[in-house]
Amino acid sequence: MSAARVDTPLSWDDLVCIWCELDVPEGWRPETAIDGIRLSPPPAGRHNLIAADVHRNLSDGCPEGAGVFQTQGVAVAAVGGIYAPDLCVIPRDRVPRGPGPVPAADVLLAVEITSAGNAEHDRTRKRWAYAHGGIAQYVLIDPHDPDGASVTVYTDPAEGAYRQSCRVAFGRDVRLAAPFDAVLETAAF
Repeated sequence: MSAARVDTPLSWDDLVCIWCELDVPEGWRPETAIDGIRLSPPPAGRHNLIAADVHRNLSDGCPEGAGVFQTQGVAVAAVGGIYAPDLCVIPRDRVPRGPGPVPAADVLLAVEITSAGNAEHDRTRKRWAYAHGGIAQYVLIDPHDPDGASVTVYTDPAEGAYRQSCRVAFGRDVRLAAPFDAVLETAAF
């Protein structure tokens, strides 16, 4: 038996169904897009320590009724992808009760912490996707930045790009934009 190439792309509903039905090893995070499926292994120690610090900072300054969630699937229908940020802030009443992803429009903030193997993907593809999805703030924590370990907060998404950004080196604090009353303390990163 041979496989035949199908020239029509998957529908959005097909993509969501595939994502919901993926059976991946515990701790692995699946992401799907029209161009394929990407699996990320469980993060290592430094990554987890940074995530714990950021989770604490975000929890302290989270808008009323919102929560901080780890690896929640985020659907960006505009680009045909479902991504799994390391952390995101979502109004609790918008979190899906079943296996489906949350629409990007419901995400107030997404956080990615780069690993050596995914840094470029987080810097480019995910920033592009999150801007297209209308996620108001994207926090990129990048210990692998070639110009020095940094945190960049992207804001003001429009026409598929973030129009504002604030980059600080590890060791300096960065304030998040409204509706957050939070400062990310990066000294321990």
